[in-house]
Amino acid sequence: MTKSLIEIDSLPSEGWPFSEIIQETNALTRRLFLQLMRRPSTLLAGILQPLIWLVLFGALFSKAPDGLLPGGTSYGRFLGAGVIVFTAFSGALNAGLPVMFDREFGFLNRLLVAPLRSRKSIVFASVIYITTISLLQSLAIMWTASLLGYGWPGLGGLLLVSFTLLLLVFAVTALSLGLAFALPGHIELIAVIFVANLPFLFASTALAPISFMPSWLGWLAALNPLTFAIEPIRAAYAGPIDLGIVLLHAPYGEVSGYGCLFVLLILTVGLFFLISPLLNRKLA
Repeated sequence: MTKSLIEIDSLPSEGWPFSEIIQETNALTRRLFLQLMRRPSTLLAGILQPLIWLVLFGALFSKAPDGLLPGGTSYGRFLGAGVIVFTAFSGALNAGLPVMFDREFGFLNRLLVAPLRSRKSIVFASVIYITTISLLQSLAIMWTASLLGYGWPGLGGLLLVSFTLLLLVFAVTALSLGLAFALPGHIELIAVIFVANLPFLFASTALAPISFMPSWLGWLAALNPLTFAIEPIRAAYAGPIDLGIVLLHAPYGEVSGYGCLFVLLILTVGLFFLISPLLNRKLA
C-alpha cells in the first residue's frame, strides 16, 4: 500500500491529462492486485465456489426428465451459463468493498488530497480490477464445464460471452460503487450483498427455465438483469450464433438476443448516469 501511495503521490501534476489519468489508474489498479496477491484465498474461494455449484448441481439434476429443458439441452450445459453469470454478478457486487474499507481506514482521504489529475481514476481502477477478476473466474468455469463434457463456445461464442459479461459487470460495479459511497459502513454494504445474492440467483433462469416456474416467479425472472445476461451466453454454447432469434419466452412477450443485450446496455448506461452525481460529490 505504501509503495502504491508513493507512486501516486509522485505523479506529475503537469502534462497531457489523459496520460496522467492512465498513470493514476495503473497505480491504483496495481495496488488492488497487490492486495489480492497478499490474500490469494479471496480469488481461490471466488473460483472454487462456482465450480462446486457447477459440479454438484450438474450431478444432482443429471437425470432431469426429458422435456424439462428447451432443445433437449443437458442440465450441466444449461447450468453453466447461469453459474458464469452469477459468479460475475457476485464479484461485481463486491466491487464497492475495497472502496468502503479505504473510506473507513482513511486511505481514501489521503487519495483525495493527493495531486491526482482526475479522482475518477479511483473508479476506473475498481472497474478494471473487478472486470479482470470476473473474466478470469468465468474462464475457469468454462474450462471446467468443458472438462465435464458440457461443451466449449467457439471464437464468436467467446466474444459474445465476454461482451455480455462486460455489460453486466460494468452495470453491477457501478451500483456497488454507488452503494460504497452512499452507505455508512461496510456492515451495511455486506448486508446488501448477502440479501441480494440468492434472490437474484433463484429469481432468474440460472437454475431452471421460465416454463418450469410458477407465474409470479416467471415474471420476476423475466425482469431480472441476470436473465438477460444468461440467455445470450447459453446461445453462445448452442452452435451458430444468431442473436436475431428469440432467446427468452417471457410472460410479457418474446425477447431476441439483440433485445437481451440492449436491455443490459441500457441498464449499464443508466446506472453510470445514476451514480455519476454521487461520485462527483463524494470525490470532489
